[in-house]
Amino acid sequence: MSKGKLAIGAVFGAVAGFVTGVLLAPKSGKETREDIKGAALKTKNNVVDEAEKAKDFAEEKVKQVRNKAENVVDDVTDKATELKNRAEQAVEGAKKGFNKKPTTKKK
Repeated sequence: MSKGKLAIGAVFGAVAGFVTGVLLAPKSGKETREDIKGAALKTKNNVVDEAEKAKDFAEEKVKQVRNKAENVVDDVTDKATELKNRAEQAVEGAKKGFNKKPTTKKK
């Protein structure tokens, strides 16, 4: 289970426990509503904080993946250039060998 899912589950569990406790507590309606409002604001703040953490985490992962991808592209480009140069050299060598006049062996 990911940390984000665990955090969200913990937040909702805490809210459910708090709401249950508030609703069963012997308080007036006004006090109960204020308690619920306070819990809702606290939960909202927790969710916003967790969302910010998740956003920062995702942005960092995207940056890491982008850097790795750029490195792979650079490596592949270098290898392709090297292979192209080697192929061109091989073609030039083959042309030189092909254009030579054959020597005849004396018997």
